[in-house]
Amino acid sequence: MTISARLDEETNAILEKTAKLLQTTKTEVLRRSVTQFCKQVIKENKKSPYELIQDLLGEEGSGRGDLSVRGEEILRERLRRKK
Repeated sequence: MTISARLDEETNAILEKTAKLLQTTKTEVLRRSVTQFCKQVIKENKKSPYELIQDLLGEEGSGRGDLSVRGEEILRERLRRKK
């Protein structure tokens, strides 16, 4: 499939330099780059609900004895602080 794209001078220069370093064509560099970029975006958007809030939960236990009673309230508070 043929796709056409317009590149600014700086991007084109980087593309040409990369193709020369890899001793391949600009098309091959573009193909690899697009594939790698798209796979990364897809992977990042397939995170589980746990992975999305993992940074809010911390490494180990909280050390708090009131989480079962106030868990939702505490989570909302942390989410507000993150924003």
